[in-house]
Amino acid sequence: MSVTITFLGGAGTVTGSKYLVRHDGKALLVDCGLFQGYKQLRLRNWNPLPVAPDQINAVLLTHAHLDHSGYLPLLVKEGFTGHVYATPATRDLCKILLPDSGHIQEEDAEFANRHKLSKHETALPLYTRQDALDALPHIKTHETGRPFSPIPGWKATFSAAGHILGASSILLEVAGRRILFSGDLGRPDDLIMSPPDDAPQADTVLIESTYGDRTHPVDDILAELAAPLQRVAKRGGVAVVPVFAVGRAQALLHAIHLLKLRGDLPSSLPVFLDSPMAVHTTHLFEAHLGEHRLSQQDSRALTHGATMVNSTDESRALASRHGPMVILSASGMATGGRVLHHLAHYAGDHRNMVILTGYQAPGTRGASFASGAKTVRIHGRDVVVNAEVVQLQSASAHADANQLISWLRTMPQAPDQVYIVHGEAGPSDTLRARIKHELGWRALVPEAGSTWPT
Repeated sequence: MSVTITFLGGAGTVTGSKYLVRHDGKALLVDCGLFQGYKQLRLRNWNPLPVAPDQINAVLLTHAHLDHSGYLPLLVKEGFTGHVYATPATRDLCKILLPDSGHIQEEDAEFANRHKLSKHETALPLYTRQDALDALPHIKTHETGRPFSPIPGWKATFSAAGHILGASSILLEVAGRRILFSGDLGRPDDLIMSPPDDAPQADTVLIESTYGDRTHPVDDILAELAAPLQRVAKRGGVAVVPVFAVGRAQALLHAIHLLKLRGDLPSSLPVFLDSPMAVHTTHLFEAHLGEHRLSQQDSRALTHGATMVNSTDESRALASRHGPMVILSASGMATGGRVLHHLAHYAGDHRNMVILTGYQAPGTRGASFASGAKTVRIHGRDVVVNAEVVQLQSASAHADANQLISWLRTMPQAPDQVYIVHGEAGPSDTLRARIKHELGWRALVPEAGSTWPT
């Protein structure tokens, strides 16, 4: 029997990554992500999967970001009983991200009900914090470079992908076929993460294409971040920085620390990290030395270079402070979390600044800020945007188009087939054309829901 892949998510979009591999009556899911961004994408989270969760034998996670892991609590809630395999750091991050995701969904549903914002009689969360806690015992860990068997007769191996702590590419071997899932690939020149390992030999490759149609600027994040923060500090304003709690928050903390050491920013400039999830993640860098570029001293400096804000009372108290100051808060695309309260409070003042630190998926509030919107809807009301909006081009944790091609070139031999995933239509097709013309390989952009052979 042949080995097939069904593209349940991460096809034609950068969210909801789910790839169902089937052979001889067995089914394995690589990644189990939430759809984010446009409402029509988010609504897909409520649709049943084309295979019953109790018929999926195992799940492999490339990394812990919610667009790759955030559907897991619902999968377990709806009947999945197998193991979820991940690296140790991915497991540690899922312990932070998944319960927080459930908590935010409960809060959002409660807020919608209290303010009668839902079109339904009662707004319900997709899953709860308890659902997420119930899913965590399913996660079993394996180190990179050590093959294991997720299903009898199937073999999987993690290799380092950079990007964030624990992120991996996955080589899956079944019925004589070798399928390589790139996961989200990091940059070889990332400020804090180590570069991805070379690509192992495979017959079929699924490669992400978030930045498949562009390259990162030559300037590094230090050069790009210094000038905006100098401006906002000089005028006594507040810089609100939506950050991804895992990865970008720590990179920004490290960058600000280095700028202060160099004298590019006043050492007295107050910095607040207002995200319990980001605070907990920051402490993990010391527990996973060797997976990133930071020394133990640098890792400790992450936790001392800013005021760590945990409670909601501490978060609210920031609104009574005057600038200059920098508030880093999740989420990175302003789709939820505490950053929404800061944006609503500070976006109307021209002295203030909103600094976007990475890719902003279409349909998110972050994308609205990036496009120059004069108003952004937050918690049911239109917030006027008078603050300066800056989008950093060098802060992305994703490999750019040239770096993706370079990673593919590290494969010992050409694969039979490349599927371009985890990208919008334009970037995915641009990367497809480059793979075809520069490498001479067969490349295809699969449609959501389609099934293809390996």
